[in-house]
Amino acid sequence: MQTDRTLLDYAALRATPVRDIPFRHVVVPNFLPPEALREVVGGLPELASGGSYPLNAVSLGATASRLMQEIEGPLLRQAIADKFSLNLDDAPSMATLRGRTREKDGRIHCDSVAKRVTALLYMNPATEAWAKQEGCLRLLNGPDNIEDYAVEVPPVDGTLLVFPNGPTTWHGHRQFVGRRYAIQLNYMTNDSKARSELRRHRFSALVKKLTA
Repeated sequence: MQTDRTLLDYAALRATPVRDIPFRHVVVPNFLPPEALREVVGGLPELASGGSYPLNAVSLGATASRLMQEIEGPLLRQAIADKFSLNLDDAPSMATLRGRTREKDGRIHCDSVAKRVTALLYMNPATEAWAKQEGCLRLLNGPDNIEDYAVEVPPVDGTLLVFPNGPTTWHGHRQFVGRRYAIQLNYMTNDSKARSELRRHRFSALVKKLTA
């Protein structure tokens, strides 16, 4: 349920059950509802290259800026912690924006062990490409075959995907080249590997801001 001060539908997240196959995850369609999604997309930058952009390295419209602040705020943190029975109070957060997918993107992988939880918010209109399963994220049964999937998540219409990371959280997508907006939010561990990733993240933000 949204309030006048929020963009995201936390009631929908609370009401959506956690699924266990192929690993623990939750998928929430329209977590960013349609009207808010249109306003956010209207304020996103046209990212000419692939890769992840730290949120403070890009220029955003007013509603998009509100969303980014909310993504890293306490309401979403607590909602995700409650959903998966985790304590994320002291977990550093790292959020990035992607706007384009390259040929090399989407290869099968598990996220870094420094990332305790991954959350992806997809902000693309439903198009023929997604209907063809190009660029739709797949939660996989193993590390060897992109066609061996248990769940497929089209990257459209404000859909949220969240999963705690682990050694068997294999995921990826079939090759897609083109515009594909997604916010990735990670709650990190507190060890040296996570601190190193966070330092690289902050340095990347500085470099991209200076070269924009």
